Amino acid sequence: MDEIELRRFESQDRDWLVEEHQSHYTQEEGFDETFGPLVGGILDEFLAGHDPERERGWIVWCGGRRLGSIFCVKLDAETAKLRLFLLQPEARGRGLGRRMLETCMDFARDRGYQRMKLWTHESHRAAGALYAKNGWTLVETKKVVSFGKPNVEQYWEIDL
Repeated sequence: MDEIELRRFESQDRDWLVEEHQSHYTQEEGFDETFGPLVGGILDEFLAGHDPERERGWIVWCGGRRLGSIFCVKLDAETAKLRLFLLQPEARGRGLGRRMLETCMDFARDRGYQRMKLWTHESHRAAGALYAKNGWTLVETKKVVSFGKPNVEQYWEIDL
């Protein structure tokens, strides 16, 4: 098996990441075409003005292929937000999700954040189980219609 690398997100990863999110969430979740532009906007904002000392994105590479992403961005001086956590289905079951989550949380902790937050959907059961197993707490759920379908949003937090 090829070595797995978590490397920093770079601008040339942007279009791939938008396409992967749109494709994955269309196929797996039934999201409509509004999801890709949301991801594109998040990435454009990150590229235009992130603080490299306190914010970072990672791309998972294996065998010359991108397999996923995870981002740590600043909400405020004490709170980081986990964003754009994606792992392609063929890369799951190898502990990569846990490694990615730990990398992101360790970065936030090392940069002085006191807590982290994230937003996801209830349908992402494997991710929710991973968050719970790593000490995150589900603090709120909300029924919504988003990306062209009914969803249940989840808000998770952890003290670092």
